[in-house]
Amino acid sequence: MEYLVNENCIGCGMCATLCPSVFGLGGDGYAHAVGKPEDEDTKEAAEQAKDSCPVSAIEHK
Repeated sequence: MEYLVNENCIGCGMCATLCPSVFGLGGDGYAHAVGKPEDEDTKEAAEQAKDSCPVSAIEHK
């Protein structure tokens, strides 16, 4: 499953902290999807990051 961070992102970094292999903060200060989850643990972490986003800026692509 791939993820997309939409324009609602406020750059809090929660997703990058919870799942750094899938989300990262860019030079613009906002989160971006930087990879795809490759194993079950990473899939769970990515879903947790999605569900933890305070502005619901993460969606499935």
